[in-house]
Amino acid sequence: MKEEDKKALKTKIEELIVKYDQDIIETEKMTQPIAPENSLGRVSRMDAINNKSVMEASLRNKISKRNKLKMALTQIGQPGFGNCSSCKKEINPARLMYMPEVTLCIRCADR
Repeated sequence: MKEEDKKALKTKIEELIVKYDQDIIETEKMTQPIAPENSLGRVSRMDAINNKSVMEASLRNKISKRNKLKMALTQIGQPGFGNCSSCKKEINPARLMYMPEVTLCIRCADR
């Protein structure tokens, strides 16, 4: 992977980490417990509980993605960064720009 590609990728990863940090804060606000003293009807309360569980799943996904991005950021300076962890061939730079956290090339990911 070329040095200018690595610099552009590092910038993108840093921007994505900031974005995910903000998204996580907003999503955490939406996963707060529903107080029983709120005057919601039975159906509305069930809807609120369902929405809360959807937001909790979204929160877990965002945290996982942010952690993978942080891992990619720490490994970007390593000699093998940008190579597939399975076949050891170079991952297409366009793929890395689209999904910086990937560790597999398209061929190995399809398997």
